[in-house]
Amino acid sequence: MRGWVKATIGLVVLSGLLVGADRIAVGLAEDEVADQLVKSGRMSQRPDVSIGDFPFLTDLVSMKVDDLRISADGLTVGDGSRQVALHSFRAKLSGVAVSDSMKSAKVAKGSGSGLISYADLAQLLPPASQMMPGAGRLPVGAGTRLSLSYGGPGKIKASLGPLAVGEGSVHSQGNTVTADGFQLTGVAAMVAGLANQKIEPVSFTLDRLPAGLQLSGVTPQEDGLQLAFQGDGVTLIG
Repeated sequence: MRGWVKATIGLVVLSGLLVGADRIAVGLAEDEVADQLVKSGRMSQRPDVSIGDFPFLTDLVSMKVDDLRISADGLTVGDGSRQVALHSFRAKLSGVAVSDSMKSAKVAKGSGSGLISYADLAQLLPPASQMMPGAGRLPVGAGTRLSLSYGGPGKIKASLGPLAVGEGSVHSQGNTVTADGFQLTGVAAMVAGLANQKIEPVSFTLDRLPAGLQLSGVTPQEDGLQLAFQGDGVTLIG
């Protein structure tokens, strides 16, 4: 009986040591992935990284992680010439194959989300004078941009200074976001002499999206434009 008790105690102690070693290894790996994401240019700032695999020590042998999660706030995205903040970025990656001491990693499947405020979204659109014929007749400055806000499901509202422009929609194809469907009505139309004049669609293409993912959709929400990301077989690091 005493031998059995000693063996049991020994197994418990050994198991505790292995679990502790496993969690230490996870922490080190998470820190290394976070550092490499910044060094490789996949993230504009150091993210929080969480590895959900357990036990993780077996992953070190196979060099493959099944559950890798990344989060960050205040990342930057843009069209190359203009950069804005991407808030509340979250990504879930699976089938992450790692090589070269974590200096290279490819993702079998990934998804994520983030948010651009309406104020920042307006900065990615050209000035109103380039979007609206007759905008020069409105009581706003030459470089004034549209002010955007939530307009209900699938819609955003636009105004130019104190004048309401109307509602439109935002949608995406690939990494390109397009705003269209806006139509001058009411006071803005009368002042500009452009009753029922539609504003030409405007587009911008986001580059260097976080974690190597691609844009898969956009959804207007009360606090900004929600971006959805997806990627299959993408390069995470390297």
